[in-house]
Amino acid sequence: MAKSSKDYFGLPWLVSLILAIIPFTSWLCGFLTRFQEGKIIAGLLRLFLGWNIIWLLDLLCVLFTGKILRVVNF
Repeated sequence: MAKSSKDYFGLPWLVSLILAIIPFTSWLCGFLTRFQEGKIIAGLLRLFLGWNIIWLLDLLCVLFTGKILRVVNF
C-alpha cells in the first residue's frame, strides 16, 4: 500500500510522485502547496525558481521521503 503524504494537497504518495515527475505539475503544485501553507516567500521562490534544480530535488524527495523539498520555511 502506498504511503500517505501531506504534500501536494494531501494526495497519496504515488499520485504525488506522478505529479512530481512532470516538471510543469511539480512547479505548479509546489508553489500552490507552499502558498496554501501560508509560506509566501517560499511560494514565490518556487514560482520563480521551481523549474530547474528544485524540480529535480523535489522529485528525489518525493520518491524517497514522500514529502516535497522545503528550502525556506517562511
